[in-house]
Amino acid sequence: MPKGIPNPADMYGISARPWGYEVSLVRNGVRYACLFGYASYGGPRQALRRAQAWRDIIVKEHPPVTRKERAQTLRSNNRTGEPGVSSRLSAQGKPVAWLAKTYLGNEETLRTEFDLADWGHAARTLAIGERQRQLARMVGLARLHPAEEAIRTRLSPDDEAALPPKRSKSEIVRRNNTSGVSGVQFKTPRAGHPGYWVAITYTAGQGSVSRSFSVRTLGYDVARDMAIAERQQQLQEKTTGDGASK
Repeated sequence: MPKGIPNPADMYGISARPWGYEVSLVRNGVRYACLFGYASYGGPRQALRRAQAWRDIIVKEHPPVTRKERAQTLRSNNRTGEPGVSSRLSAQGKPVAWLAKTYLGNEETLRTEFDLADWGHAARTLAIGERQRQLARMVGLARLHPAEEAIRTRLSPDDEAALPPKRSKSEIVRRNNTSGVSGVQFKTPRAGHPGYWVAITYTAGQGSVSRSFSVRTLGYDVARDMAIAERQQQLQEKTTGDGASK
């Protein structure tokens, strides 16, 4: 993970992995996930910027449900079939009243009871109607995380053109690469052999093209530079759109 990230909210929904960053958010039961590798974006900071930009888009395009909608979700411990409506039981376990209850926030809770002794069978219906009147006072979106509100209200610091572009596979330097240039590798066929530099490019459906440059003949640095130049030439000649390249 790159250093110098002072605000944990910057990492909301983002998990650091050995290879890059994983973004994962759940909206109304749907999971949105995407991976941003260091190699694909040119390093940790570039990958993180891309991950944050994608995360911000998901947060803005898929806001949480309203508080009113969430309050009308039937909880697993509800025994009445009506969210926010419950019955008060006597010591013998029989209903004696129906209760409408709604938490509005900021420590404000609305609560109204309708005794069966006063209202009879109408008590349950009255409690349901009262619950709807209570919900009418509830406003705003369900709060998922403090970072969400800031993300939804701020302007994006990056436009698409300013974000680090995703590298093609031909630009990614593999872990076992010893040259620092994709598609260019140093090979030694056997112990004691001075080795050679090879440039190789693969095109899906067309196979690979390669060319080697002997260290014995050209010297280590010259052979490497010629292999790098050959790799660039191979990429230029590669037919665009024929597939992924190595």
